[in-house]
Amino acid sequence: MSTKKSAAKQNEPKESTEQTPVLTPEPTSPPPEATKPEETQTPDSLPESTTPAEQPSTLPAQEPPSPAPEPITPTLEQLHQELEALKQVVADLQVTVARKRRPPATNGKVQIKDKTTGTVYPSKNNAYQTLLKAGELKTLVDKGVFGPVPEKNTFGWYVLVREWPDRFEEVG
Repeated sequence: MSTKKSAAKQNEPKESTEQTPVLTPEPTSPPPEATKPEETQTPDSLPESTTPAEQPSTLPAQEPPSPAPEPITPTLEQLHQELEALKQVVADLQVTVARKRRPPATNGKVQIKDKTTGTVYPSKNNAYQTLLKAGELKTLVDKGVFGPVPEKNTFGWYVLVREWPDRFEEVG
């Protein structure tokens, strides 16, 4: 049994009477002034093998990095103001887009001016129908250019312009 006890003692770590210096990094925040380190190292407590050049030097205290600014939480009123500003921007954009898409004021209709009388008609068909009802196209109706029923002729304007090309002009 004595050999087992001696073998167990050999496996146990030996306690050393020498203390080796342990360097630990300084904390990022400065320590409170009231607290003093429990143990300070003196040249006497250092191992004998170290020379004064190898002794650890005290590092100057570094300023801790500035803490990241906390995100500012907006108030309800600030959020409301931002929302209203965004609504105004969207409304302005909608107006701008609407102006760009606006159809022509005449809705595609071309006004017709009769050069002989100076009368302006709102559309091609209106010029034909008005002149037909006024009886100014009697000579052309008698020739049969507008067909058997001139009132129902949907292409009467084009026949009128073909017969009298210099009398009418488009306005607009």
